[in-house]
Amino acid sequence: MTTTPFGRALCAMVTPFTADGALDLGSAQKLADRLVTEGCEGLVLSGTTGESPTTSDAEKADLVRAVREAVGGRATVLAGVGTFDTAHTIALARQAQRAGADGLLAVSPYYSRPPQDAVEAHFRTVADATDLPVMLYDIPGRTGTRIEAETMIRLADHPRIVAVKDCAYDLLGTQKVMAATGLAYYTGCDEYVLALYALGGAGYVSTVANAVPGAFRAILDAYDAGDTAGAARRQRLTIPLTDLTMGAGLPGTVTVKALLAALGLPGGGTVRAPLLPAGHGVADGLLAAYDALVSAS
Repeated sequence: MTTTPFGRALCAMVTPFTADGALDLGSAQKLADRLVTEGCEGLVLSGTTGESPTTSDAEKADLVRAVREAVGGRATVLAGVGTFDTAHTIALARQAQRAGADGLLAVSPYYSRPPQDAVEAHFRTVADATDLPVMLYDIPGRTGTRIEAETMIRLADHPRIVAVKDCAYDLLGTQKVMAATGLAYYTGCDEYVLALYALGGAGYVSTVANAVPGAFRAILDAYDAGDTAGAARRQRLTIPLTDLTMGAGLPGTVTVKALLAALGLPGGGTVRAPLLPAGHGVADGLLAAYDALVSAS
């Protein structure tokens, strides 16, 4: 197995807001504590699921400090710092280190669609800016720019670039990088948790785990115990909820917050514009899938 610099079972944590849209640090601490207690080994803040484009720099720092206080040393805390601006990303990285983050999540610069030499230069510059280890975030469906396999292989020689959150849906390219480097690969796609882990991946960064952290942790635990059939069964059990959360035409942030709210758990409810909350019908379907998963687990 690949090394796991941030643990195996990571959650892409939602950012809780109050009903009027303010950052809700109390709920963030309650959510973080629940996630770690129920099996998460790491929490990734201010990523896609954390609505990073609509939170301020100050809010991002406050969130890291609050979650760090809540979980102490029980879990790693990664801070999303990626933006479309290298200078801004560097500033966020340094701020995250001061706030107590254990590592950085850096997405490829979006909108401007830089060529691969510029993508590589961006990540090297960001990795040089702090002492923290960096997880590259490859999600071309949102950024418009892929971190190509050859670029990943070159970046792997940087001592602080240690991991990848893989949302590229290119299993062949992923395996090429894994075969050529020591980068720890974490799937960011919940349907690939077992598949990537079985190929030597480090684990996952899951959105659906905000609601069911134990269900995804159980997949890895079964596989590590040698129960590959049990791991496959547990992966299949998560499919209906994953499908409704991530494949229903709404952002995962919207659907998982709707489910958390329906369950009365911290972190649910309000999203920030331009996102809109899910309708009641969406929440009803999510609740049914959640109940079925919990009953079968």
